[in-house]
Amino acid sequence: MSTVLIAVDESKYAENAFRWYAAHIHKPTNKVILLHAMENIFIPEMRKSSFPSTMSPGRIQELQKESDEKAKVLKEKYAVMAAGLGIDAEVRVEKSDSKPEHTIVDIANKEKVTCVVTGSRGMGIIRRTILGSTSDFILHHTLCPVAVVKMDE
Repeated sequence: MSTVLIAVDESKYAENAFRWYAAHIHKPTNKVILLHAMENIFIPEMRKSSFPSTMSPGRIQELQKESDEKAKVLKEKYAVMAAGLGIDAEVRVEKSDSKPEHTIVDIANKEKVTCVVTGSRGMGIIRRTILGSTSDFILHHTLCPVAVVKMDE
């Protein structure tokens, strides 16, 4: 049995990558993990930093609650989408103190996945060089093949 990890978020690019996977490479015997990696912006180190916080603890809790609710909605959306595509998938939301691409790579390597599927925003080379690219990071740091799916224009 092959294990496929599909990186998802709220973007149309992630949704497109999942639909592409379903149409082109899915096999009923595959174990499918739909992973949304959330960067926890309210990490303990931030609270201990030398930078003065301009947010009250109450506001931080409110933002964390909003973030958790968005993740819950996203998880439900992909569970429904997977069922509609006839795919038995495990939908996961992982919070991490590192960037989402690091979490995706860590889980892909830990789970020993056969393949990672991710969307691409199609940034130009200059923008990608300055901002970095999640798909580029995944491509260069996982121990398995990676399918980077571009949007049909």
